[in-house]
Amino acid sequence: MKILIISLWYYPEPVGKPHDLAVELVKRGHQVTVITGFPNYPSGQIYPGYRSQLLRWETIDGVRVLRVAHMVDRSRSAVRRILSYMSFSFIATVLGVLLLEQPEVIWTYQIGLPGIAIGALKSAPLIHEVQDLWPDWGRSATNGISGWLNRILMAQEKLIYRRAAAVTTITDGFRSILLTRGITADKIEVIPNWANDEHFRPVDRDMALGIREGLVDRFNVIYGGNIGAAQGLDVVLEAADLLQEVQNIQFTIIGDGVERNELVERARSKDLKNVRFIGSRSPDQMAQYFAFADVLLLHLVQDPAYEITIPSKTYAYLASGRPILAAAQGDVADLIEKIGAGVVCASQDPQALADVVRYFLSISRDEREAIGQAGRNAFLANFTRSQLVTRYEMIANRVRGLAI
Repeated sequence: MKILIISLWYYPEPVGKPHDLAVELVKRGHQVTVITGFPNYPSGQIYPGYRSQLLRWETIDGVRVLRVAHMVDRSRSAVRRILSYMSFSFIATVLGVLLLEQPEVIWTYQIGLPGIAIGALKSAPLIHEVQDLWPDWGRSATNGISGWLNRILMAQEKLIYRRAAAVTTITDGFRSILLTRGITADKIEVIPNWANDEHFRPVDRDMALGIREGLVDRFNVIYGGNIGAAQGLDVVLEAADLLQEVQNIQFTIIGDGVERNELVERARSKDLKNVRFIGSRSPDQMAQYFAFADVLLLHLVQDPAYEITIPSKTYAYLASGRPILAAAQGDVADLIEKIGAGVVCASQDPQALADVVRYFLSISRDEREAIGQAGRNAFLANFTRSQLVTRYEMIANRVRGLAI
């Protein structure tokens, strides 16, 4: 089957799902082409080896990739971020129509407009993936958009949902909201995110790396992922301040994002000796870092828009077989508690966070290992790439031949 995937984010950016899906489909004999932007997430800087240009063709792991120009944004502005999405949508549509052969199925990740346009002009059905609800995201506590922009986004959202042959989303919470927006139940499929089990798995500790990165002889609470407003990692600094007198506890934050520089400066101004920042690492490196984690940290700010999501890092954490401290509410907290993969506490509460760290420190290593193994077992049973790509493949076979 000839499949077109459209995603603003793609390998080597740390947004794994579009690339994982493309590679797995190629392994199964499908012909996959990807339209994406030039890699810049989460730093907002074009990656080394790339430069801003109208287009660039690549082949990555057997997948044909067309990179197209778009507005790059590193700001905290919801408006600027949406303009970035719109610029990608326009250029991806024009170049996709002009340069690509006829696809049999189109799959869009978050940004659906180019899929609608290309699908209409090339008579191909659209499968649209919902990971965030745009207007809700824009109205959330960490963003804020004006009424006129909200109305535009709502109209766009309704158009995408109406024209898509199928809509996939990641939690039952998202499904419930989509049903209230006029999408029929038979069009919606809930398929959770996954982690690439070739990258995220239990591995032996690389002591040379541990010494180099300051991870040896510490009780390591490790966060890995985007450092943005939604993650609210300022609470980590406050919890670290409460734990400064507890010997050997170290909070290690691995990643990049719009909030990173401010967090680094705040940690420096507070003279927090028990907080360490490590820059972005590629997914295939993260298992080596997670091997040093006594606890893996997940935090989301308190906001209704985030209570129905499960961050993709959750599955990477589960796959790594390390216990999880989930300072969050909603679906992700329910998942961690249900499978016994860690301990949940309220978000944006430094004392609660510090108390759970103390708890993990107080129990034995064997007890922590058992908690981590429970998460690993749940991952293998429910959240591997192979299992979940099969479900996307079934949807593609079902809608194939339907025109937009």
